[in-house]
Amino acid sequence: MEQRTDLTAFSGKIRQLRSSIARVIVGQEEAVDMVLTCILADGHVLIEGVPGVAKTLLARLISRLIDTRFSRVQFTPDLMPSDVLGTTVFNMKTSEFDFHPGPVFADIILVDEINRAPAKTQAALFEVMEERQVSVDGTTRRMGDIYTILATQNPVEQEGTYKLPEAQLDRFLMKITMGYPSVEEEVAILERHQAKASFARLDDMEPVLSPAELLRLREMMTAVVVDGSLLNYIAQIVRQTRTSRAVYLGASPRASVAMLQASKAYALIQGRDFVTPDDIKTVTPHVLQHRLILTAEAEMEGYTPLKVARKLIEKVEVPK
Repeated sequence: MEQRTDLTAFSGKIRQLRSSIARVIVGQEEAVDMVLTCILADGHVLIEGVPGVAKTLLARLISRLIDTRFSRVQFTPDLMPSDVLGTTVFNMKTSEFDFHPGPVFADIILVDEINRAPAKTQAALFEVMEERQVSVDGTTRRMGDIYTILATQNPVEQEGTYKLPEAQLDRFLMKITMGYPSVEEEVAILERHQAKASFARLDDMEPVLSPAELLRLREMMTAVVVDGSLLNYIAQIVRQTRTSRAVYLGASPRASVAMLQASKAYALIQGRDFVTPDDIKTVTPHVLQHRLILTAEAEMEGYTPLKVARKLIEKVEVPK
Protein backbone atom coordinates (compact mmCIF):
# COMPACT_ATOMS: atom_id res chain seq x y z
CA MET A 1 0.00 0.00 0.00
CA GLU A 2 1.29 3.48 -0.86
CA GLN A 3 2.41 5.78 1.95
CA ARG A 4 0.11 8.84 2.26
CA THR A 5 1.45 10.66 5.31
CA ASP A 6 4.96 12.00 5.85
CA LEU A 7 6.17 10.22 8.99
CA THR A 8 9.82 11.30 8.82
CA ALA A 9 9.72 13.44 11.98
CA PHE A 10 7.59 10.85 13.79
CA SER A 11 9.95 7.99 12.91
CA GLY A 12 12.91 10.07 14.11
CA LYS A 13 11.29 10.54 17.53
CA ILE A 14 10.54 6.81 17.83
CA ARG A 15 14.15 5.97 16.93
CA GLN A 16 15.35 8.39 19.61
CA LEU A 17 13.04 6.83 22.20
CA ARG A 18 14.18 3.30 21.38
CA SER A 19 17.84 4.33 21.36
CA SER A 20 17.55 6.06 24.74
CA ILE A 21 15.76 3.06 26.27
CA ALA A 22 18.41 0.67 24.89
CA ARG A 23 21.09 2.70 26.72
CA VAL A 24 19.50 1.68 30.02
CA ILE A 25 17.64 -1.59 29.37
CA VAL A 26 19.15 -4.56 27.52
CA GLY A 27 16.72 -6.49 25.30
CA GLN A 28 12.95 -6.50 26.00
CA GLU A 29 12.37 -4.93 22.56
CA GLU A 30 8.84 -6.34 22.25
CA ALA A 31 7.82 -5.05 25.68
CA VAL A 32 9.25 -1.61 24.85
CA ASP A 33 7.35 -1.47 21.55
CA MET A 34 4.10 -2.54 23.23
CA VAL A 35 4.40 0.09 26.00
CA LEU A 36 5.07 2.79 23.38
CA THR A 37 2.09 1.48 21.40
CA CYS A 38 -0.18 1.80 24.47
CA ILE A 39 0.95 5.35 25.23
CA LEU A 40 0.47 6.38 21.61
CA ALA A 41 -2.97 4.72 21.52
CA ASP A 42 -3.99 6.61 24.70
CA GLY A 43 -4.36 3.41 26.71
CA HIS A 44 -3.24 2.08 30.07
CA VAL A 45 -0.83 -0.84 30.34
CA LEU A 46 -0.30 -3.66 32.85
CA ILE A 47 3.26 -5.04 32.96
CA GLU A 48 3.70 -8.47 34.52
CA GLY A 49 6.95 -10.27 35.23
CA VAL A 50 9.07 -11.89 37.92
CA PRO A 51 11.20 -9.61 40.13
CA GLY A 52 14.30 -8.17 38.52
CA VAL A 53 13.32 -8.05 34.83
CA ALA A 54 13.17 -4.20 34.76
CA LYS A 55 9.38 -3.67 34.91
CA THR A 56 9.57 -0.63 37.17
CA LEU A 57 12.72 0.64 35.46
CA LEU A 58 11.03 0.55 32.05
CA ALA A 59 8.01 2.49 33.33
CA ARG A 60 10.19 5.10 35.07
CA LEU A 61 12.45 5.43 32.03
CA ILE A 62 9.60 6.01 29.57
CA SER A 63 8.07 8.62 31.87
CA ARG A 64 11.48 10.31 32.01
CA LEU A 65 11.81 10.38 28.20
CA ILE A 66 8.38 11.99 27.83
CA ASP A 67 8.58 15.43 29.42
CA THR A 68 5.42 15.17 31.49
CA ARG A 69 4.32 15.24 35.13
CA PHE A 70 5.25 11.89 36.67
CA SER A 71 4.20 10.27 39.92
CA ARG A 72 4.75 6.86 41.49
CA VAL A 73 2.61 5.04 44.02
CA GLN A 74 3.61 1.80 45.72
CA PHE A 75 0.52 -0.28 46.38
CA THR A 76 0.47 -1.95 49.80
CA PRO A 77 -2.22 -3.88 51.75
CA ASP A 78 -2.95 -0.87 53.98
CA LEU A 79 -3.34 1.66 51.14
CA MET A 80 -6.67 3.52 51.20
CA PRO A 81 -8.49 5.12 48.22
CA SER A 82 -7.77 8.60 49.65
CA ASP A 83 -4.04 7.81 49.55
CA VAL A 84 -4.37 7.45 45.78
CA LEU A 85 -7.06 9.97 44.85
CA GLY A 86 -6.38 12.71 47.41
CA THR A 87 -8.40 14.17 50.27
CA THR A 88 -9.79 17.43 51.61
CA VAL A 89 -8.15 18.92 54.71
CA PHE A 90 -9.52 21.72 56.88
CA ASN A 91 -7.38 24.86 56.66
CA MET A 92 -7.31 26.64 60.03
CA LYS A 93 -6.12 29.93 58.48
CA THR A 94 -8.88 30.25 55.88
CA SER A 95 -11.54 28.19 57.73
CA GLU A 96 -12.12 26.30 54.49
CA PHE A 97 -11.42 22.81 53.21
CA ASP A 98 -8.43 22.52 50.85
CA PHE A 99 -8.04 19.64 48.45
CA HIS A 100 -4.73 17.80 48.60
CA PRO A 101 -4.39 15.87 45.32
CA GLY A 102 -3.17 12.29 45.38
CA PRO A 103 -0.55 10.72 43.10
CA VAL A 104 -3.13 10.04 40.35
CA PHE A 105 -3.01 13.74 39.51
CA ALA A 106 -0.15 13.48 37.03
CA ASP A 107 0.32 12.67 33.36
CA ILE A 108 2.13 9.34 33.65
CA ILE A 109 1.57 7.37 36.84
CA LEU A 110 3.59 4.33 37.80
CA VAL A 111 1.51 2.00 39.98
CA ASP A 112 3.92 -0.53 41.44
CA GLU A 113 2.59 -3.95 42.45
CA ILE A 114 -1.04 -3.08 41.78
CA ASN A 115 -2.21 -6.47 43.12
CA ARG A 116 -0.95 -5.69 46.65
CA ALA A 117 -3.68 -3.15 47.44
CA PRO A 118 -7.15 -4.17 48.71
CA ALA A 119 -10.16 -4.30 46.38
CA LYS A 120 -11.53 -0.91 47.49
CA THR A 121 -8.31 0.89 46.52
CA GLN A 122 -8.02 -1.04 43.25
CA ALA A 123 -11.62 -0.12 42.38
CA ALA A 124 -10.94 3.57 43.04
CA LEU A 125 -7.98 3.49 40.65
CA PHE A 126 -9.90 1.57 37.98
CA GLU A 127 -12.73 4.11 38.15
CA VAL A 128 -10.32 6.98 37.49
CA MET A 129 -8.71 5.00 34.64
CA GLU A 130 -12.07 4.61 32.94
CA GLU A 131 -13.75 7.94 33.74
CA ARG A 132 -10.54 10.02 33.64
CA GLN A 133 -11.85 12.15 36.47
CA VAL A 134 -11.94 12.13 40.27
CA SER A 135 -14.92 13.09 42.43
CA VAL A 136 -14.06 13.94 46.02
CA ASP A 137 -16.60 15.57 48.39
CA GLY A 138 -18.92 16.46 45.53
CA THR A 139 -16.28 18.17 43.38
CA THR A 140 -15.19 16.57 40.10
CA ARG A 141 -11.66 17.12 38.83
CA ARG A 142 -10.65 15.95 35.36
CA MET A 143 -7.36 14.30 34.43
CA GLY A 144 -5.03 15.75 31.78
CA ASP A 145 -4.98 14.74 28.10
CA ILE A 146 -1.90 12.53 28.52
CA TYR A 147 -3.18 10.69 31.61
CA THR A 148 -1.67 7.18 31.43
CA ILE A 149 -1.34 4.41 34.03
CA LEU A 150 1.68 2.09 33.85
CA ALA A 151 0.96 -0.65 36.38
CA THR A 152 3.20 -3.55 37.37
CA GLN A 153 2.41 -6.82 39.08
CA ASN A 154 4.36 -9.84 40.23
CA PRO A 155 3.00 -13.25 39.08
CA VAL A 156 4.69 -15.09 41.95
CA GLU A 157 4.42 -14.73 45.73
CA GLN A 158 0.63 -14.44 45.85
CA GLU A 159 0.51 -14.34 49.66
CA GLY A 160 -0.75 -10.94 50.78
CA THR A 161 -1.97 -9.96 47.32
CA TYR A 162 -5.46 -9.22 45.99
CA LYS A 163 -6.19 -10.70 42.58
CA LEU A 164 -7.34 -8.10 40.06
CA PRO A 165 -10.98 -8.73 39.07
CA GLU A 166 -11.34 -9.88 35.45
CA ALA A 167 -14.05 -7.29 34.72
CA GLN A 168 -11.75 -4.49 35.91
CA LEU A 169 -8.73 -5.78 33.98
CA ASP A 170 -10.61 -4.77 30.83
CA ARG A 171 -9.63 -1.18 31.66
CA PHE A 172 -6.06 -1.91 30.53
CA LEU A 173 -5.46 -1.66 26.80
CA MET A 174 -2.72 -4.30 27.05
CA LYS A 175 -1.15 -6.71 29.46
CA ILE A 176 2.54 -7.18 28.68
CA THR A 177 4.54 -10.08 30.03
CA MET A 178 8.25 -9.41 30.54
CA GLY A 179 10.25 -12.63 30.60
CA TYR A 180 13.82 -13.54 31.38
CA PRO A 181 16.57 -12.25 29.05
CA SER A 182 18.36 -14.58 26.65
CA VAL A 183 21.88 -15.81 27.52
CA GLU A 184 23.38 -13.23 25.14
CA GLU A 185 21.33 -10.41 26.69
CA GLU A 186 22.26 -11.51 30.21
CA VAL A 187 25.94 -11.51 29.23
CA ALA A 188 25.49 -7.96 27.91
CA ILE A 189 23.90 -6.92 31.22
CA LEU A 190 26.82 -8.41 33.15
CA GLU A 191 29.35 -6.71 30.85
CA ARG A 192 27.68 -3.35 31.45
CA HIS A 193 27.76 -3.86 35.19
CA GLN A 194 31.40 -4.92 34.94
CA ALA A 195 32.29 -1.80 32.96
CA LYS A 196 29.92 0.39 35.03
CA ALA A 197 30.47 3.36 32.72
CA SER A 198 28.41 1.63 29.98
CA PHE A 199 25.21 2.08 31.96
CA ALA A 200 23.36 5.35 31.46
CA ARG A 201 21.90 6.79 34.66
CA LEU A 202 18.17 7.45 34.73
CA ASP A 203 18.68 10.99 36.07
CA ASP A 204 20.98 11.80 33.16
CA MET A 205 18.40 10.94 30.49
CA GLU A 206 17.03 13.92 28.60
CA PRO A 207 13.36 14.03 27.50
CA VAL A 208 12.78 13.13 23.85
CA LEU A 209 9.07 14.00 23.53
CA SER A 210 7.17 17.01 24.82
CA PRO A 211 3.49 16.72 25.80
CA ALA A 212 2.46 18.75 22.73
CA GLU A 213 4.46 16.45 20.45
CA LEU A 214 2.89 13.35 21.99
CA LEU A 215 -0.60 14.77 21.46
CA ARG A 216 0.26 15.56 17.82
CA LEU A 217 1.48 12.00 17.34
CA ARG A 218 -1.79 10.71 18.78
CA GLU A 219 -3.72 12.87 16.33
CA MET A 220 -1.82 11.23 13.46
CA MET A 221 -3.57 7.94 14.26
CA THR A 222 -6.69 9.28 12.55
CA ALA A 223 -4.75 9.27 9.27
CA VAL A 224 -3.82 5.58 9.55
CA VAL A 225 -5.67 3.55 6.90
CA VAL A 226 -7.34 0.28 7.89
CA ASP A 227 -8.77 -1.80 5.05
CA GLY A 228 -12.28 -3.21 5.47
CA SER A 229 -10.95 -6.76 5.24
CA LEU A 230 -8.79 -6.09 8.29
CA LEU A 231 -11.80 -4.90 10.30
CA ASN A 232 -13.44 -8.23 9.45
CA TYR A 233 -10.19 -9.99 10.44
CA ILE A 234 -10.34 -8.37 13.89
CA ALA A 235 -14.02 -9.29 14.30
CA GLN A 236 -13.34 -12.91 13.31
CA ILE A 237 -10.51 -13.22 15.86
CA VAL A 238 -12.75 -11.86 18.64
CA ARG A 239 -15.52 -14.24 17.56
CA GLN A 240 -13.10 -17.15 18.00
CA THR A 241 -12.69 -16.20 21.67
CA ARG A 242 -16.46 -16.49 22.15
CA THR A 243 -16.82 -19.91 20.50
CA SER A 244 -13.63 -21.66 21.66
CA ARG A 245 -14.11 -24.61 24.02
CA ALA A 246 -11.01 -23.52 25.95
CA VAL A 247 -12.51 -20.12 26.81
CA TYR A 248 -15.18 -19.70 29.48
CA LEU A 249 -15.63 -15.96 28.89
CA GLY A 250 -14.60 -14.41 25.59
CA ALA A 251 -13.63 -10.88 24.59
CA SER A 252 -16.14 -8.02 24.39
CA PRO A 253 -16.51 -5.33 21.69
CA ARG A 254 -14.20 -3.19 23.83
CA ALA A 255 -11.46 -5.69 22.98
CA SER A 256 -12.21 -5.28 19.25
CA VAL A 257 -11.80 -1.50 19.53
CA ALA A 258 -8.61 -1.97 21.56
CA MET A 259 -7.19 -4.27 18.85
CA LEU A 260 -7.98 -1.65 16.19
CA GLN A 261 -6.44 1.23 18.14
CA ALA A 262 -3.36 -0.76 19.14
CA SER A 263 -2.71 -1.99 15.58
CA LYS A 264 -2.96 1.58 14.23
CA ALA A 265 -0.51 2.84 16.86
CA TYR A 266 1.86 -0.08 16.20
CA ALA A 267 1.76 0.61 12.45
CA LEU A 268 2.79 4.22 13.13
CA ILE A 269 5.67 3.06 15.32
CA GLN A 270 6.83 0.88 12.43
CA GLY A 271 6.84 3.96 10.18
CA ARG A 272 3.66 3.23 8.19
CA ASP A 273 0.32 5.03 7.82
CA PHE A 274 -1.55 1.81 7.06
CA VAL A 275 -2.24 -1.35 9.07
CA THR A 276 -1.16 -4.81 7.91
CA PRO A 277 -2.37 -8.22 9.15
CA ASP A 278 1.01 -8.66 10.88
CA ASP A 279 0.36 -5.53 12.96
CA ILE A 280 -2.89 -7.05 14.19
CA LYS A 281 -1.25 -10.43 14.88
CA THR A 282 1.53 -8.72 16.87
CA VAL A 283 -0.65 -6.65 19.20
CA THR A 284 -3.64 -8.98 19.59
CA PRO A 285 -2.15 -11.50 22.10
CA HIS A 286 -1.29 -8.63 24.46
CA VAL A 287 -4.75 -7.06 24.01
CA LEU A 288 -6.59 -10.34 24.63
CA GLN A 289 -4.62 -12.24 27.27
CA HIS A 290 -6.05 -10.41 30.28
CA ARG A 291 -9.58 -10.37 28.83
CA LEU A 292 -10.01 -14.14 28.45
CA ILE A 293 -11.19 -16.43 31.24
CA LEU A 294 -10.26 -20.03 30.47
CA THR A 295 -12.26 -23.10 31.33
CA ALA A 296 -11.06 -25.26 34.21
CA GLU A 297 -10.21 -28.04 31.75
CA ALA A 298 -7.97 -25.76 29.68
CA GLU A 299 -6.15 -24.55 32.79
CA MET A 300 -5.64 -28.13 33.99
CA GLU A 301 -4.08 -28.95 30.63
CA GLY A 302 -1.52 -26.19 31.18
CA TYR A 303 -2.93 -23.57 28.83
CA THR A 304 -2.52 -19.86 29.59
CA PRO A 305 -4.65 -17.04 28.16
CA LEU A 306 -1.63 -15.88 26.12
CA LYS A 307 -1.17 -19.33 24.55
CA VAL A 308 -4.88 -19.64 23.82
CA ALA A 309 -4.99 -16.16 22.25
CA ARG A 310 -2.12 -17.05 19.91
CA LYS A 311 -3.78 -20.35 18.93
CA LEU A 312 -7.09 -18.63 18.20
CA ILE A 313 -5.37 -16.04 15.97
CA GLU A 314 -3.87 -18.84 13.87
CA LYS A 315 -7.34 -20.30 13.27
CA VAL A 316 -8.50 -17.20 11.39
CA GLU A 317 -7.62 -16.86 7.71
CA VAL A 318 -5.35 -13.90 7.05
CA PRO A 319 -6.76 -11.39 4.50
CA LYS A 320 -4.87 -11.22 1.20
